[in-house]
Amino acid sequence: MASSRKNKQLYIDAEALSTLALVQEGLISPVSRLMTEAEAIEVRETKMYKGVPFPFPFLLTPKGKRNEECLKSLEKGETVDLMNEENHVGTLTVDETFIVEIDERLRCIYGTADQSHPGVQNTIKRIGRIAVSGDYNVKYPLISGTKRMVQKKIKEQNAVKISSMVLSSSPLNRAHERMIRQAIDQSDLVVLFLLKPFNNNGLRYDIRHTSLMTFVENFLPQNKVIIVPLENSYIFAGYNELILDALVAKNYGCTQLIIGNNHAGLGLFYDQDKLNSIFDTSKNIDIEIITAEQYVYCNKCRTLVSTTTCPHGQHNHIHYHSPSILKLINEGMMPPSILVRREVSASVLSTLFPDRFKQLQELYDSLVPNDGLIEEHSEEDFYIKLMGLYQTSSLT
Repeated sequence: MASSRKNKQLYIDAEALSTLALVQEGLISPVSRLMTEAEAIEVRETKMYKGVPFPFPFLLTPKGKRNEECLKSLEKGETVDLMNEENHVGTLTVDETFIVEIDERLRCIYGTADQSHPGVQNTIKRIGRIAVSGDYNVKYPLISGTKRMVQKKIKEQNAVKISSMVLSSSPLNRAHERMIRQAIDQSDLVVLFLLKPFNNNGLRYDIRHTSLMTFVENFLPQNKVIIVPLENSYIFAGYNELILDALVAKNYGCTQLIIGNNHAGLGLFYDQDKLNSIFDTSKNIDIEIITAEQYVYCNKCRTLVSTTTCPHGQHNHIHYHSPSILKLINEGMMPPSILVRREVSASVLSTLFPDRFKQLQELYDSLVPNDGLIEEHSEEDFYIKLMGLYQTSSLT
């Protein structure tokens, strides 16, 4: 609904609104408000905030001519309306405004200001050169609702050991499944944070959510897993990603964050002329970081194995490389079941390619064994049965 107030107005995009809501709900605690210039300088120099690792200043720097004019006119104590696509989404009480160096801010977030970097390309279009600090309140039911959902689940299960994983699941593959099952073995509850980006790269969020739900509801113990959407804005970038993942997981109530040992953000990096890793930067976050093995399918073991326990070498291994699997799916092909569970493939393909088969019922009756009863079948059913035919090996 459009604002009817007489306050000045700042226009923010959905990415900024989501990030403001994360902080408002205490999910990136100890950050609880927009930082002042003095706080921003301290965080930039120390990478710490109130004794907890935090990789860059938390600022609101909305871009655009009308935003810049508004920011220049604001005074301490003034209330400004926050608008998103002409809708009133919150208010901010101004503490101060100050100039920020855009290149310096980009380097804090991405480690570079090079405009050929994809993240820099996207972010430079949406951040301005004037920051505003102060207390604020925004309306964003998605985040407040999921926080209540997780808290309720923890209480219902009387969960003490709560593991978490951050997944893209683009698409959900067998290695993901193995990691989730292992987490269940070691936990009272597993929280799966499913990434929900602000772009259209990869599979749509609704497709990934449905396929993950298919697996959780049909192949895992009841009430042991909860799926939480995690909108991954630009702040979750580079080696900052794992630090912020750890903060979010901890503030949702999780006691462990499980990551693959081949995660890009896990490796060593230089900061203030010192070699660091995620374990150094997360030690004050009060959450245990667990690394999970990299899994492959071994042709000799004929099962999913860890690369550290299989003796048969790379030439016998099939890797769970998500971009390659996604290429098959985008071409309309069913990935082999050793890579992706057929129920998951069927769910994804039937959504991506609706009404793909003409005379589906005739195809189904002609190719799939049946007991002669006339029944209607969906494309999802057909994909599942088709994979069963692919797996029949007596004539191969």
